[in-house]
Amino acid sequence: MNTRSRSLKSRREFLVASAAAGIALSMQPVSAQTMIVTSADGLESGGTRITAKDGTQIPVYFAVPQRAGKYPTILVVPEIWGAHEHIKDVARRLAKAGYFALVVEPYSRIGDLSQLPEIKDVLAGANQLTDEQAFADLDAAVAWAGTQPKADIRRLGITGFCRGGRMTWMYTAHNPAIKAGVAWYGGLNPNPPAQPKTPADIAGQLHAPVLGLYGGADTGIPPAAVERLNAALKAAGKDQESQIYVYPEMPHAFHADYRPSYRKDAATDAWKRMLAWFSKHGVV
Repeated sequence: MNTRSRSLKSRREFLVASAAAGIALSMQPVSAQTMIVTSADGLESGGTRITAKDGTQIPVYFAVPQRAGKYPTILVVPEIWGAHEHIKDVARRLAKAGYFALVVEPYSRIGDLSQLPEIKDVLAGANQLTDEQAFADLDAAVAWAGTQPKADIRRLGITGFCRGGRMTWMYTAHNPAIKAGVAWYGGLNPNPPAQPKTPADIAGQLHAPVLGLYGGADTGIPPAAVERLNAALKAAGKDQESQIYVYPEMPHAFHADYRPSYRKDAATDAWKRMLAWFSKHGVV
């Protein structure tokens, strides 16, 4: 088999595996080799369902070290595609770093957005999720974590990507139990009527420091929008607590190793910044 044939075979195998993992065609990378897979060795991990405030059973995924102990808890909030395999892998990476990582499927009432091939349909689905519903489901996840012997919700953090990055800002203003948040390229525009406010609107209501990680070449979140958020933080007197770090020339979703936007050096550096942020603010 020549090199081209092997490459095509690898690509086909990746597409099959991706479909099985719930990764839609609209999300797939140029090369299968970019996708990071973190082993569950040494971890307790898996999916279950928890009861939301309205009685709905919502899926969650968790990962935590196997060894005995109580671990600081990190909520991991997905992108618009929901709790697909990459997001679960992020939870395993956090567990390897010594956390009880918990992912809520935010769109379970709407449908499996990870299977939609067209980005416009994914966005239309994600835009139906109200902030109030997202808050309530995350509240339920925190309550469930509080019943788990290895989860210490007194040391509670939150991180999220893209739409989940926006929710990181918003939920930190909602829940006073959050000790620190890290928002990866979180959206800064309103999505009315379900999501009428922006992180800038709630800058003065943040209960804990948030680190925003953004790309300087993100066409969906231009520098002017990031500056407006910076200005809102300063006006609210929160700029000494919360911070924004911009990676010059980096695109949106530079951490998403399953997509063409992945940039290894920036992703690696930002991951280190996230862990240091949690440690600095007591989520350790």
